[in-house]
Amino acid sequence: MVQNTPNNTVIYPANVASLKRAWTYRTGDAIESSPMVVSGVVYTGSRDHHLYALDARTGKKLWSYRTGGAIYATPTVVDDVVYAGSFDATLSALEARTGMLLWRYATGNAIESSPAVADGVVYVGSTDHTLYALNVDTGDRLWSFESSAGIQSSPAVADGIVYVGSWDHNVYALDATTGARIWSYTTGDRISSSPAVADGVVYIGSQDHLLYALDAGTGEKLWSYQTGKIVLSSPSIANGVVFIGSHHGALLALDARTGSKRWSFTTGGAIDSSPLIADEVVYAGSQDRSIYALAALTGEKMWSYTTGGIIDSSPTVAEGIVYTGSQDHTFYALSAQACEKLWSYITAGGIVSSAAVANGVVYIGCNDHNLYAFNQMYFWSEELGKGVE
Repeated sequence: MVQNTPNNTVIYPANVASLKRAWTYRTGDAIESSPMVVSGVVYTGSRDHHLYALDARTGKKLWSYRTGGAIYATPTVVDDVVYAGSFDATLSALEARTGMLLWRYATGNAIESSPAVADGVVYVGSTDHTLYALNVDTGDRLWSFESSAGIQSSPAVADGIVYVGSWDHNVYALDATTGARIWSYTTGDRISSSPAVADGVVYIGSQDHLLYALDAGTGEKLWSYQTGKIVLSSPSIANGVVFIGSHHGALLALDARTGSKRWSFTTGGAIDSSPLIADEVVYAGSQDRSIYALAALTGEKMWSYTTGGIIDSSPTVAEGIVYTGSQDHTFYALSAQACEKLWSYITAGGIVSSAAVANGVVYIGCNDHNLYAFNQMYFWSEELGKGVE
């Protein structure tokens, strides 16, 4: 028997305290991949070498697919196809409804980032030094581009150009159709940050401590900004401002056009996850164990909340609630307006996954091997939560 509420229940600050665990699904190892919810199905990868598709309402396993290595990155779902890279060096394309393998492509080393899909092509970087462009229907290689070191950055596609960073210190701009190099720009150290493209400008961080703004068409450096330490997170852009966290512990707001500092806010630990902007507020987690809410315009601290462990993931904001996980084994729901814990749930492991919220249900992966779903009423079924078969 399964009990449930209508799937359009909205979770908001007045009722979030009544959240209950709807279901859990246990995998065979830690879940660091953030869940993706599409058309009533939750997709997530696990370090147990499996990609899972679960019914979003009940948690029942619809299918699972075994790869040859751990899956850390969030899967990409486009046009009823799920694309997932794995530490076994392969990119797999699966039918979203059934999990049937459509094709798989073997690279030469682990895939650590999420693929991008555009105009019938899937682009993925590999730590074998290569960016691949594959036909979405067949998996045939259309072209590949070899850099001089591993690619951990997720590619971005805009206006017929693919942008990606490499551990060889370079940002590359490649023709999306042919793979021909349009330009490259050399920074002072390896790049793990993924590029963000807005208004004809590519923004990307480097481990040389700088954030760069490059002309998307020519690669000309428009400006760079010294953050004080390595930049691992990817920039977020809103209303003409670039927001970036640094391993130095600073959250920075820079004018997107000139690179001039609008404001900076210093935390007590590294910020390696990307900040989130919602309703003119910037939210960011820090390894000083706190999550911060800052006014996007001025950088004024609106509030901060201290957990019992470092925060490695980006927060999720929905309906006036900030959801974040911590290495203290706890999943939190905080008021977006004030320093107030509205609800929390203690798991059995640290949390580095970001939450997903869809149709009145909140989903989060955990290092205790479980994917959790929370809503306003408890679901129960003897078929649920059996884990890997």
